[in-house]
Amino acid sequence: MAKRNQHVLPLGNGWAVKGEGSKKFTIITETQKDAITVAREIAKSNKSELVIHGKNGKIKDKDSYGNGPNLPEDTKH
Repeated sequence: MAKRNQHVLPLGNGWAVKGEGSKKFTIITETQKDAITVAREIAKSNKSELVIHGKNGKIKDKDSYGNGPNLPEDTKH
């Protein structure tokens, strides 16, 4: 499985999860919280990064779930 970073993006009145480089959304949810939950599980499974965008589309947070030596441990979640 490719180690695609997972992005949580605003989409209309809801939120979408999209793998980096993918043309399609993985899932569309009503809340950002639900989208983050799904994206986090995918990122953990892929040992990749979770990238959370705000309503304005700009990145507001990131969490790394890889096992590389240069990745900081997530202390927020």
